[in-house]
Amino acid sequence: MKLIHRLAYFGGGFLIGMILLLFFLGGKRASCDYGPTARTLKNIRTKKLVVDSASLLTLRQMHMDTSDVGHVLKTGDVDFSKSQTSLDSCRIYWVSGNSREQLIQFKVENCSEEARVFNLQAVLQD
Repeated sequence: MKLIHRLAYFGGGFLIGMILLLFFLGGKRASCDYGPTARTLKNIRTKKLVVDSASLLTLRQMHMDTSDVGHVLKTGDVDFSKSQTSLDSCRIYWVSGNSREQLIQFKVENCSEEARVFNLQAVLQD
């Protein structure tokens, strides 16, 4: 079989495979959260989020609300060197990220049923 025929068969099979993948995965909200930060933030987002009163006050002073915390939980970073990941009950993670051009960081206590946000603070950028 000539090379051009092999390439045509390969291309046809590849095209059919792509169409089938788009058909089966097109309507689903599939995600590829393979990194430790992405997996941790996704796990936190799936739970009921509770923000303590001191953090709410800090958010109000910065003219923000809890949706900004949710935005940071989608696009932020987890600092595993500051986090306490070896606890048995509720693990504590340091999360930081930008929201409304303001860098904020906070601790999240990730329990089995809910995630509690506390110690929220603004970070001065250079």
